Amino acid sequence: MCNKKKLDAKEGSWILGGGWNNDFWGGELPSASWIDEISPRNPVWLIRMDGHMALANSLALKIAGVISLTEDPVGGTIMRMPSGEPTGLLIDAAMELVTPWVKEISVDERREALFRASKYALTRGVTTVIDLGRYFPGTTDELSWKDFQDVYLYADSSKKMMIRTCLFFPITTWSRLLDLKLQKGSVLSEWLYLGGVKAFIDGSLGSNSALFYEEYIDTPNNYGLEVMDPEKLSNFTMAADKSGLQVAIHAIGDKANDMILDMYESVAAANGDRDRRFRIEHAQHLAPGSANRFGQLHIVASVQPDHLLDDADSVAKKLGSERAVKESYLFQSLLNGNALLALGSDWPVADINPLHSIRTAVKRIPPKWDHAWIPSERISFTDALIAQTISAARAAFLDHHLGSLSPGKLADFVILSTNSWDEFSKDVSASVLATYVGGKQLYP
Repeated sequence: MCNKKKLDAKEGSWILGGGWNNDFWGGELPSASWIDEISPRNPVWLIRMDGHMALANSLALKIAGVISLTEDPVGGTIMRMPSGEPTGLLIDAAMELVTPWVKEISVDERREALFRASKYALTRGVTTVIDLGRYFPGTTDELSWKDFQDVYLYADSSKKMMIRTCLFFPITTWSRLLDLKLQKGSVLSEWLYLGGVKAFIDGSLGSNSALFYEEYIDTPNNYGLEVMDPEKLSNFTMAADKSGLQVAIHAIGDKANDMILDMYESVAAANGDRDRRFRIEHAQHLAPGSANRFGQLHIVASVQPDHLLDDADSVAKKLGSERAVKESYLFQSLLNGNALLALGSDWPVADINPLHSIRTAVKRIPPKWDHAWIPSERISFTDALIAQTISAARAAFLDHHLGSLSPGKLADFVILSTNSWDEFSKDVSASVLATYVGGKQLYP
């Protein structure tokens, strides 16, 4: 491992960025050589738009000590050239080789980020968010807790909160959350709610790390990644559920979803009947029959329709046309199986825009397409509206407070530019004119 202090004295500051998507330029993956010439004295770290892959330049790899002899960590992959030398791309848990060397953003910057994000969300008509935290393969499980302490509690005590927030924490810290809930309860204030715990079983489709039964067509012999040991994940889930905490697990590939469905079924059988509302985050690709199991097992399908707009052009290249059509974004199949379907955005991976998300679920027409992708999986406008509101609230145990304009609930609502839901469902230009939280107009 290199001596960071010595290198920092000689080299420039880290250049950080992200949001890149190789599918936008034909699918070719970038490498350190693309950026080395313009960044000879600055380590560079650029995270892919889905957060499951990042590009480091050669200097960043040198600082982190990532060389040809460096082994792939459990749950991660170092992309390599035929010679064995790292290309600069690190997938899922392999990102942890570099992230400790990247300077953490300041408390003031994180507080400002919450302020700016809240103002932007209000322009989109969002009054409540589920924050799953800065926890993903390749990061420490302390980031979510630091944000809770340094940002959320500060903003709440300073009367600077504008968006109601339900917080989830890494599953590895379930006992810490349990202690906090026992001490404070689930409702910390009119703005802050303590939710449950979050984990990952696989990566993403775009990074070729979502876990499938069959290999990726564009990367033979690659079936994706188990980013957490299944036995450990099952043990954590069993303990968290037994304590009464809600569990949410990220699963994108068909095999990953089946693994979590099986695990949830086993945990529920062991711990006994109760209203637990297990969540699967994304549930993007489901094997035949798996959509029905969500309803049978009372598992929440927490989905993000706008992701299909990015995937529609690339999924056939990765999985083949037949697999893509049979198992991708099965919204109507989930509803047919009586699943609780909750719509969200996964912001900042996709824009935080409920109106757009509803239209995507209803129309399923990707950019530059003139027809729907897998039209049989389109859902009705009413079902999409329900999934974006009351079902999304129920999916986080917030339905007694939020999700509908009902006596006894909080007066959170928006005013749209159209006069009826029928007009809205037909008018693609409909927008948010005003957003009210607790009966007070916070936008514009």
